[in-house]
Amino acid sequence: MPGDGKVGAGSMGEGALSVRIVAKSFRDPGGGRREVLREVAFSGKSGEIVGLLAPSGSGKTTILRIVLGLDRDFEGEVRRPPGRLGVMFQEPRLLPWLTVGANLRLVASDHEREIAGLLAEVGLAGAETLHPRALSLGMARRVALVRALLGRPSLLVLDEPFASLDPQAASALAALLVQAARRDGALVLLSTHDLDQLLGFADRLLVLAGAPARLAADCPTGLAAPSPGVPVMGGFKEKLLHRFPFLSAAPAPQGAP
Repeated sequence: MPGDGKVGAGSMGEGALSVRIVAKSFRDPGGGRREVLREVAFSGKSGEIVGLLAPSGSGKTTILRIVLGLDRDFEGEVRRPPGRLGVMFQEPRLLPWLTVGANLRLVASDHEREIAGLLAEVGLAGAETLHPRALSLGMARRVALVRALLGRPSLLVLDEPFASLDPQAASALAALLVQAARRDGALVLLSTHDLDQLLGFADRLLVLAGAPARLAADCPTGLAAPSPGVPVMGGFKEKLLHRFPFLSAAPAPQGAP
């Protein structure tokens, strides 16, 4: 049965992440346990963008919670790189009684110039004085991404970061993540159920399949310098869809940008 999984700063190479989940289960209403993950193991290094792909409900968010140390009820071990940790959850989680600027200063009080610059880059210049109730869901998610990027984290963990965004906004935010990885050396780990969001952007794709979900594939994309919107050549997408047809499923409708 799952126990107290180990999560801590890594003794591996600097900037490296190591994840080994032997088994993860949840207690069901009848008192038993339902296994959701088994034999999920992967690693990542500084400057790498790793995308986690699976149908909704397959355990992507659970893996991210384990990586973050928010869920220790599993068999296995996680070693994270030292340094700042940037996190973006599916919900923006902004404090409603604080302005955008005050929400961001909670995590980076001495980064005023960086806050203004990142807000401008995501199309929210001058939004510091707004309260979350004045933001659309897409705008709030952009603020949440800015919060994750502040302070140049060594590890960025993002759960469905492009949900609720139109293609143009999603491309702009993907460019920021590429910049964080290439310029600042961050290791970026993000989840999505939408293959097209990752093609031409991620260095590697991790595919979950089965029940309980297992790591069915760890696929390098073959891009020397991934950039948002760059087409993937060599039939990579077609081969992936042939092996995992569920990746072609249309994503669920999202809220307004």
